[in-house]
Amino acid sequence: MFNITRKEMEWGGRPLILETGRIARQADGAVMVTYGETTVLCTAHAARSVKPGQDFFPLTVNYQEKYYAAGKIPGGFFKREGRPTEKDTLTSRLIDRPIRPLFPAGFVNETQVICTVLAHDQENDPDIAAMIGASAALTISGIPFLGPIGGARVGFKDGDYILNPTYAEMADTELDLVVAGTHDAVMMVESEAKELSEEVMLGSVMFGQRSFQPVIDLIISLAEACAKEPWELDVVDHSSLYGQIKAALESELREAYAEPQKTARHEKVDAVKAKALEQFAHDGDGGHEEPLVMGQFKKLEKDIVRNAILDTGNRIDGRDTKTVRPILAECGLLPRVHGSSVFTRGETQAMVIATLGTGQDEQIIDSLEGDHREHFMLHYNFPPYSVGEVGFLRSPGRREIGHGKLAWRALRATLPEREAFPYTIRLVSEITESNGSSSMATVCGGSLAMMDAGVPLKRPVAGIAMGLIKEDERFAVLSDILGDEDHLGDMDFKVAGTEQGVTSLQMDIKIAGITEEIMKIALAQAQEGRLHILGEMAKGLGGHREEMRDTVPRISVINIPQDKIGAVIGPGGKMIREITETTGAKIDIADDGTVKIASSDAHASQQAVDWIRGLTSSPEVGQIYTGKVVRVVDFGAFVNILGQTDGLCHISELKNERVAKVTDVVNEGDQVKVKVLAIDDRGKIKLSMRVVDQETGEELEAQPRPPRQEGDGGGDRGDRGPRRQRRAG
Repeated sequence: MFNITRKEMEWGGRPLILETGRIARQADGAVMVTYGETTVLCTAHAARSVKPGQDFFPLTVNYQEKYYAAGKIPGGFFKREGRPTEKDTLTSRLIDRPIRPLFPAGFVNETQVICTVLAHDQENDPDIAAMIGASAALTISGIPFLGPIGGARVGFKDGDYILNPTYAEMADTELDLVVAGTHDAVMMVESEAKELSEEVMLGSVMFGQRSFQPVIDLIISLAEACAKEPWELDVVDHSSLYGQIKAALESELREAYAEPQKTARHEKVDAVKAKALEQFAHDGDGGHEEPLVMGQFKKLEKDIVRNAILDTGNRIDGRDTKTVRPILAECGLLPRVHGSSVFTRGETQAMVIATLGTGQDEQIIDSLEGDHREHFMLHYNFPPYSVGEVGFLRSPGRREIGHGKLAWRALRATLPEREAFPYTIRLVSEITESNGSSSMATVCGGSLAMMDAGVPLKRPVAGIAMGLIKEDERFAVLSDILGDEDHLGDMDFKVAGTEQGVTSLQMDIKIAGITEEIMKIALAQAQEGRLHILGEMAKGLGGHREEMRDTVPRISVINIPQDKIGAVIGPGGKMIREITETTGAKIDIADDGTVKIASSDAHASQQAVDWIRGLTSSPEVGQIYTGKVVRVVDFGAFVNILGQTDGLCHISELKNERVAKVTDVVNEGDQVKVKVLAIDDRGKIKLSMRVVDQETGEELEAQPRPPRQEGDGGGDRGDRGPRRQRRAG
């Protein structure tokens, strides 16, 4: 009934198993991948016919995590998986990027790859298994695919690279890098690093590329045993049409691409494109379908732009290959917000806003690895006006999520330690203009906005996007690419970091991979560009502001004994609600007794601190406290301190002068500052107001006690007075 094929190897200290023929047999290709005890089902299927007028390759990759894989039931009201999580979306992109360039030109059948996590061992991230499974499923499916590819995760600790580190190993590694590629070249890199050198980053990429070679061999072995017959791909020669378009329009198109300004250039190119459609896309003799004409017109665009760069070293906007466009960095433009910046590089502009919050603002993430809280968030928005278009405003798509995550990775390494800066940080990047690498503009603007808000970053971070034009053995690496250079080029290579090292690296390739030599040149050129950008950013703001704006909540951190947490919370949360409602402060209490009190009102914050300390502390002789008068008697006033203890301030300790009546100085409900003079063996507390400045709370120099007053009774007899009255009653 089943014709099961299974291949297995030891890889990175764990078994890697590829199996096909048991599950999902109606898909063109289906491979179940198990790495450790994490299992992912990967399927590949393509439509047998092409939709009429189809002129692009409709590939869809979907990665989906099922909560049952970790023995969990989804949280929330609806107990089933809903829309893709951020992890689902990012992993889908991670798989899509290295396989997309390996489908042959001319193949435009709708193709779908689905990777479903079936089991999770809480040690191995399923993304690498899913990438390998997608490659294997395509390789055995018969669908035209110039693979297989392999993929690996690389860590770095104590000078050594780690292959496929577990979650526990990732906790203290300096690098989280995923690399994918073929036998000969690298196709994709995604990474987050702690200011590592270009040499270490290049070494990690090549280490990963070498490490997944056995995986590629295993996929080939599986395909040799069970691959389906490859599809026949009809390749039609359109060189004649290309020659006609070139002869008719090449000079006009070259003139259009000589325009350095984006909007004007696009208008001229569109005018030439309209001529191409008018001359060659018609129903009469010699006419062709519009998608075919547009395909050949795009080919002519690529040839003109690419060869001009390779032949002359001059780019569309007149720059050489290494020059970065003019930069303007501005900070603090927006009132009321906690921090803001506008970073403009050529015709790309990002307005980034920083908001500082408390622990209550942290994002709670429910994942297969378990629930956790995230105190740093970055959200990237790309409205249609930023590229001079009209379009619907939709919820963030894969591109927005991916670009935001890249900038998040680039900035996270330089954040201050949580203990030293206990704020939740949210950055929002509004892309207001775009002509190449808005994600790197987000990195630069995000760094500036946080410093404007007073976040003590370890160092500023900048990012730059590199491009590649490669024809046979000739190639050119381009710094700070334009949108057209990205569109018509072969590589999008983004590098972010500080003056000390790289914090994030992302690479996408449109050709069948790049070599170590090209990567080395790109990293060196990117370092030069990054240092230049950091210098331009410093003109806007060189470091974090020492003073935060008045709108930022001030956070006070105190520690209380763990056995006193219940006293602060109170029965059913009654006490903590009373504190927050009375003071207006936000209060977060951790299990270890760390209490964070946040308020933009310094007085309210101190009031909450004193209240909590009062609930958790015991009075000490010689200390000064703020208390409340709870009862007035002839011989003094009883003052509640620390929210739980009453002490007597004798009439002779009210002021440094004779007091005729207690109510001449204090009344019930008054807030006063008192010093603890003594605590007897029965726990009775003697207080003094006269030795404390009632305005500042500072201790005053000791003054002679005022003359003994008739009928004052003395402290001890005064203490006994109420008891005698009670006994008499």
